[in-house]
Amino acid sequence: MPPLAHAAPLWRMILDATIFGVTGIALLIVGYYIWELVTPYNLRRELQENKNLAVAVVAASFIVGMAIVVAAALVHIG
Repeated sequence: MPPLAHAAPLWRMILDATIFGVTGIALLIVGYYIWELVTPYNLRRELQENKNLAVAVVAASFIVGMAIVVAAALVHIG
C-alpha cells in the first residue's frame, strides 16, 4: 500500500479534533438548554428532587441522539 499523499501534520489533526470536540460539546449544551425551555417540566428538579427515572432515561436518550446528530454534522464538515 503506498503512503498517503498530502497527509496532514500531527499538530493539525490534534487541532482539528480539539476544535470539533469543543464545537460538539457546545452544540450539545445549547441543545440541552433549548430542550429545557421547550419541555413543560424542570428537568433538574425532576432528576434531583423527585428522582424520576423515566425522565433520566429520556434525558439520556436525548443527549445520545443529539450527540449522534452533532457528530454526523461535524464529520461532513471535516
